[in-house]
Amino acid sequence: MSHRLHLSSPSPLFLAAIATLALLAPAAVAVEEPAADVPAPAEPAEEIALDHTTPRGAMLAFLSASRDGDFQRAAACLDLSPLPQRKRAIEGPRLARRLKLVLDRMLWVDPELLSADPGGHRDDGLPSIRDRVGSIATADGPFEITVDRVRDASGERRWLVSARTVAKIPDLYAEHGWGPLGDWLPDTFFRSELLNIQLWQWLALLTLLVLAYALSWVVVRLGLVTLVRPFTARTDTDLDNRLLELTAGPLRLAVAVTFFALGVLSLGLAPPAARFFGSIEKIFFVVSVTWLLLRLVDVFGQLTEQRMLRRGQASALSLVPLGRKGLKLAVVVLAGLAALDSFGFDVTALIAGLGVGGLAVALAAQKTIENLFGGATLLADRPVQVGDFCRFGDRVGTVEEIGLRSTRVRTIDRTIVTVPNAEFSTLQLENFAARDRIWFHPQLGLRYETTPDQLRYVLVEIRRMLYAHPKVDPDPARVRFVGFGSSSLDLDIFAYLRTCDYAEYLEIAEDLNLRIMDIVAEAGTGFAFPSSTTYLAKDDGVDTERGAAAEQTVAKWRERGELFLPAFPPRQIQDLSDRLPWPPEGTPGASSEV
Repeated sequence: MSHRLHLSSPSPLFLAAIATLALLAPAAVAVEEPAADVPAPAEPAEEIALDHTTPRGAMLAFLSASRDGDFQRAAACLDLSPLPQRKRAIEGPRLARRLKLVLDRMLWVDPELLSADPGGHRDDGLPSIRDRVGSIATADGPFEITVDRVRDASGERRWLVSARTVAKIPDLYAEHGWGPLGDWLPDTFFRSELLNIQLWQWLALLTLLVLAYALSWVVVRLGLVTLVRPFTARTDTDLDNRLLELTAGPLRLAVAVTFFALGVLSLGLAPPAARFFGSIEKIFFVVSVTWLLLRLVDVFGQLTEQRMLRRGQASALSLVPLGRKGLKLAVVVLAGLAALDSFGFDVTALIAGLGVGGLAVALAAQKTIENLFGGATLLADRPVQVGDFCRFGDRVGTVEEIGLRSTRVRTIDRTIVTVPNAEFSTLQLENFAARDRIWFHPQLGLRYETTPDQLRYVLVEIRRMLYAHPKVDPDPARVRFVGFGSSSLDLDIFAYLRTCDYAEYLEIAEDLNLRIMDIVAEAGTGFAFPSSTTYLAKDDGVDTERGAAAEQTVAKWRERGELFLPAFPPRQIQDLSDRLPWPPEGTPGASSEV
């Protein structure tokens, strides 16, 4: 046996709606109004014999008479011995009717489970004259509905609904009956059924559906327009306004489903009908949540595209539609699984099958998936962007496109190299476009005939030139005598040029190299080169006059304490800053002031 669990009484909202419908019921259903509280018995075409020889026959007789609306005949199935003789004719049909309503709400009676033996069940632990019909939950605990084998006035033994149960009917009806509905509505509302749902319940469902829709519209309308929209109107962005517009529909559906579900709980539907409407409510709730999530995905997809355009990430826009479609597909799949689960389908096996199929697809598309993740990594980490000049592996070029599967780079040879994203993302990428300065690092080799003072002259003048040049960053800017080479005295120059453009770097480096050549020439020395020279005649060697002049200059620096070795003092660096003309003299745009 199974039991129905319902709320104790219908909501006032439904009482008002059903009471209104009840006023029109006589004209609508053409039913004769019963006298007082006792419904008028029906006039069956064929009299059904009451079989009270077994517990099953007794309950079948009661249920059959009750379904026919013949509560006078149903009262004959009750043990009315607790009632005075004068009240049995009036109270009997009323008690029979109320017992039928309580059973309809709280106990699903299956006569096949009752005993067909005149002696009843013999192993149920009850006395031989009593059989159990079912149990109803009450505030005081479970109450057993029973039938007793009693002796009537003629001395025959008959099975009737027990006197103990009859005495409990008023309390059971007060707790689980229809309350005012049971007294106000004609009996037709309770006797007429379609798909195991009574007429009054059908009318209540239709009324509840209309009320739920109206209430949802009012709640969402008031909540969004009256409470939320004044706050969103004060913000600078239109994102919150779009969210309000797009989420109004899903929220209204969710609120309507919630109101409808709460109302259905008070209708006391039969278990099959309650399960059916419960499944329908779950499906519509899943639809509302799915609808809301799909709209949120669209809104945040548009927001992501706008942010990428503002940040100059146009190459990543191709991933946004793919991600949006993927999220929508995942939401729809989960919603479908939830809907199937609400109808009682076993989704565990289906999920397992999808997992195996997904694994097979993933193995088959392994390289494609690797490239997709590689492209996502490039777009997320942004080691290079479209238009950047970079070194990838042992090649250099300008990035032209970062796609879903591959990255395209135009090399110095003006060819296009297409590299799969999975491979490109694992290479060491050197982004030249991300430089804030460019390193100037030539290595000089002076002849061994250079004297120490000539070398000092060269060191000081090159430093002076670096500090004075407006395109050289003085921190750090240095030149050092680093060692003795196999055929030269080696000097190392280290400086950063204030440019990010490689073409401009070449211009500045050219100017610096020419100035270095001038300084070396002024010192009376020259550059060494790794070669073997056979002197067949005496050469000029070093310039002794210039060498002497450089030595005299160094001697004066030493006397005045201005031989800035091994380092220039900060004040001297500041005084020399930006003293050299740039662009160099004689070039277009050069300044005439030094």
